[in-house]
Amino acid sequence: MSSEEKIRCSHLLVKHQNSRRPASWRDTTGAIITKKTKESAIEELLAYKEQIDQNVISFAELAKRVSDCSSAKNGGDLGHFGKGAMQKQFEDAAFKLEVGEMSGVVDSDSGVHIVLRLA
Repeated sequence: MSSEEKIRCSHLLVKHQNSRRPASWRDTTGAIITKKTKESAIEELLAYKEQIDQNVISFAELAKRVSDCSSAKNGGDLGHFGKGAMQKQFEDAAFKLEVGEMSGVVDSDSGVHIVLRLA
């Protein structure tokens, strides 16, 4: 893999009380997330992953509905990015995925994610 290589991923983010910025773009009041633990965020994320795995809903549709990242407006699509553009934990997980592969839980400073490699 060259240092110039870029990949494209979507993600679904669940923030919790210890997230770097513990507020969701979905909450127009700007309320801080104070009652959701990291453990409960992981449980929520795993339930979402199960829905995707069982073809109950598509990754993009679920991201639009529930992701705490503003990329939700685009079905979680983060576009193309290279090394150094994302938080290390997220980047490491994303670059290990094959195209079409979905990660398990990825823990970063932003919260917990599932990542889908698109290209």
